[in-house]
Amino acid sequence: MTQQSVAMSGHVLIFDSGVGGLTIANEVRALAPDLSVDYAADTAFFPYGDKSDDALGSRLPDIAEALVEQASPDVFVIACNTASTLALEHVRARLDIPVVGTVPAIKPAVGLSRSGTIGLLATPGTIRREYTARLIADFAADHKVIMHGSTDLVQLAERHAVGDPVAMQEFREAQRPLFDQAGADQIDTIVLACTHFPLIRGELAATVPHPVQFVDSGEAIARQTVRSLTGAASRRKDGGRVFVTGGDVQSSRLARICGRFGFDRLCRI
Repeated sequence: MTQQSVAMSGHVLIFDSGVGGLTIANEVRALAPDLSVDYAADTAFFPYGDKSDDALGSRLPDIAEALVEQASPDVFVIACNTASTLALEHVRARLDIPVVGTVPAIKPAVGLSRSGTIGLLATPGTIRREYTARLIADFAADHKVIMHGSTDLVQLAERHAVGDPVAMQEFREAQRPLFDQAGADQIDTIVLACTHFPLIRGELAATVPHPVQFVDSGEAIARQTVRSLTGAASRRKDGGRVFVTGGDVQSSRLARICGRFGFDRLCRI
């Protein structure tokens, strides 16, 4: 469903480990074109999906605080399922501005599914989270949820986004473990529970073994971001900056991708 754009002022900082949050940035800017939007990526610690809970839990509030101090946004958006399902409340406790998180779109998927069997494509970190288990218990208790955690799909999305050649067979093999599980022939709806995955939605759709519909949380996050901005006085009028934490190779690669999305001024933290 296409959202109708709204007039809204304010400054938003969208954060991810890599380029996945650009899908959220697109949704936010489509909903509220007048917003000032900056982007940030923790390139020094990418990818998040294979990091330990302890390492991420101690790092994320510090990174968020440093970014907000430098960028001065009105709202901080964690455009990452892995980070949100682990540390959303810890980041909220550290910051004095609204923080919007990203969680798997399990509830909308339940509303869409007709077979009663849902697939969940995510990172290994999101798959193992208690937060994800609670979402399934709360909203999909009467559905079968088949899960697959993949860091390969994250890497494929990054390669695709930068313009590197990626064979369709690689997309097929990366999602094959989801469909090799018992009952997977009944999956009719797949939750893209990583913000990287909408970047390769077309490639995933073209390589599934049978037709499915995909759902992600991008539009819902955009709506929540705008709601969080109500009454905000923008601290900055322009956007387009991209903040990075890592070395030259990873940061340069990300900067090239972000430039294609309108984030063309590289800043290091």
